[in-house]
Amino acid sequence: MADYSPLLTAYDGPGTASPKPPRVASLDVFRGLCVFLMMLVDYGGSILPIIAHSPWNGLHLADFVMPFFLFIAGVSLALVYKRVTNRVEATWKAVFKAVKLFLLGVLLQGGYFHGVASLTYGVDIERIRWFGILQRIAIGYIAAALCEIWLSRQTLGEVGFFRTYYWHWCVIFSLSAIYAGLLYDWEFKASTPSSLPPSNATTTYVVKCSERGDLGPACNSARMIDRYILGFDHLYLKPVYRNLKECNVSADGRVPESSPSWCHTPFDPEAAVTCIIGLQYGHILAHIQDHKERLNIWFFSSVLMFVLGLFLAFIGIPVNKSLYTISYMLITSASAGITFCALYLLVDVYGYRCMTYVLEWMGIHSLTIFVVVTSNLAVIAIQGFYLADPQNNILFFTLSSCMVCSGCGHRTLTYTVSRMEQILFHATFIAGVVAVYFTTEIDA
Repeated sequence: MADYSPLLTAYDGPGTASPKPPRVASLDVFRGLCVFLMMLVDYGGSILPIIAHSPWNGLHLADFVMPFFLFIAGVSLALVYKRVTNRVEATWKAVFKAVKLFLLGVLLQGGYFHGVASLTYGVDIERIRWFGILQRIAIGYIAAALCEIWLSRQTLGEVGFFRTYYWHWCVIFSLSAIYAGLLYDWEFKASTPSSLPPSNATTTYVVKCSERGDLGPACNSARMIDRYILGFDHLYLKPVYRNLKECNVSADGRVPESSPSWCHTPFDPEAAVTCIIGLQYGHILAHIQDHKERLNIWFFSSVLMFVLGLFLAFIGIPVNKSLYTISYMLITSASAGITFCALYLLVDVYGYRCMTYVLEWMGIHSLTIFVVVTSNLAVIAIQGFYLADPQNNILFFTLSSCMVCSGCGHRTLTYTVSRMEQILFHATFIAGVVAVYFTTEIDA
């Protein structure tokens, strides 16, 4: 990478020509941190359940990943659309990017990709999943982009920062109020087999709902609206609430027939407003030049959201990722804001960039890494390199080690070479990856 110096404040630059503003490295570092956390919880969640998604109410490490992605997308938006001269052209640009993200999400998560035991790819059109991770990020992105492009604003300095983006905050409060109203004031009743479509070709599961404002996994309004708008067969087939003790899920991921009927039904989590909150942090980055002032506003805004989120949780609004409750949105957005403050201070103010090179590289190539991880192309590549016997590859070696360490079972693998040869093989592979990384850095 090229030599780096911390960002200049408002009066540190030369007074003649205005050079191209330096890239805000903490944005890439934060994005890289999101990718790293995603990989950690995806591959480590089955070994360490404490970092996997919370089954329903509560917060685990994995529950921060999606809001962090949405937050940093909003921050970046404020820089991309800082000065819009042609609103129609900017709108088409935002729509085109959102459509690309959405279609890529359908391709990656609409069906199924290669797994450890299979080399197949397929999408069943009748059961395609429309709203995976990238699709929801695309919706949050286009909503925030349209706010930034079309909503009027006043000149910063003439009024306070909050009043400058008054209409943005109206959108945030309106969306939150509408969603809260749907969650708490909509009653659904489904008590006959014909009330709900079948979850598969042979079985109909009946879910009885009669309580207004139910926030349980069986009868919440978000679940019902998704079923009637998107269709029962187009939701996520393995929702995280199956890990609740009521569902008695087996070690191989199967839900017994004796479990409650709602344990067998699909569900997709919600998300939207976090991206617009990130947009407000981006406004501060785009329009305020002094480091101290930026950090003060970010930090105190984050603390305020965090306290408000805890207060809402205390009075009975649960912290729930699947429902994307207001308390969850506030707490995770505040956590993202505080994390971004720390990275900005470390990387862009003090210039300790060498400590975060790997995260920055991951952030710059975040979409590529997401595709590789989601599609299991990394698994394919790792399995494709073996020594003497197809089972002598890094993936099988890692899985067997994890099984032994976690005590979740025993598996016999046939090794035709000595352990020392395996270690040398793995070390050579890792050294090759490191060499490619540094070669890329030198070329850049």
